[in-house]
Amino acid sequence: MAARDRYSRKLECSQCGNTGFAEVSETDDKRQSNRDFHIDELPLGFSTEFASTDPRKYMLRCGQCGHKFRFEQKSVYAPGGEPRR
Repeated sequence: MAARDRYSRKLECSQCGNTGFAEVSETDDKRQSNRDFHIDELPLGFSTEFASTDPRKYMLRCGQCGHKFRFEQKSVYAPGGEPRR
């Protein structure tokens, strides 16, 4: 069984500026076509709108203003938290 990469990623709502860091993980095996992406912990003020194993399709909702956005949209990695490429 392959190990999982774990990292933190900053979420920021473009409508109201609500921010927080999500703890996420994905499979470590680069040969797999499916990254098996999973958000392990969401910060307060955010919720899952549509879950997906692809971070480009994972949709979140801001709890303060209700704005929906993609996980990888306008987000910044925590220092040292960049995922593999």
